[in-house]
Amino acid sequence: MSTENQQGHAPGVDPADVQAIREQLGRPPRGIVEIASRCPSGHPNVVKTEPRLPDGTPFPTLFYITCPRLAGAIGTLEAAGVMADMSQRLLDEPELAAAYTASHEAYLAEREAIAHVPEIAGISAGGMPTRVKCLHVLIGHSLARGEGSNPLGDEGLRLLGDYWGHSSCAPGYVAPVDED
Repeated sequence: MSTENQQGHAPGVDPADVQAIREQLGRPPRGIVEIASRCPSGHPNVVKTEPRLPDGTPFPTLFYITCPRLAGAIGTLEAAGVMADMSQRLLDEPELAAAYTASHEAYLAEREAIAHVPEIAGISAGGMPTRVKCLHVLIGHSLARGEGSNPLGDEGLRLLGDYWGHSSCAPGYVAPVDED
């Protein structure tokens, strides 16, 4: 059963956040349950989503990154080959594989608590539990649920470092003055 209203988000989601996400994505957001994480300036950067979108599409990605700066920084990590290295480590490091499997199981349980969607039952996202297919999902999971929720998401966050850098999302950011 969906918790959404006609605007495609849960009734408790602040309309200002919905508007910010619309601007981030360049389209109306879909299936928002809650804001799961915010950047240092307070803007949404990860949303928790319904496992079935308002149009009926099954959607396995429970934590969806909305911030274009964050998504771009993660894409750069993916392009650098980080996912292949992480996938190999899952084969070589049993403790890492066990922690990653536990992340997969927690992810499934949290999504199932929202709604059962038979088409995606048992399927998490990001390649869990046996490989790394999408760092966006893993990092979104870590941002939403905190350090320790996904070992490879945590590692991805460390690799990102200060991804917001000198952007308007940085704490204490002051916009440059246009002297024209």
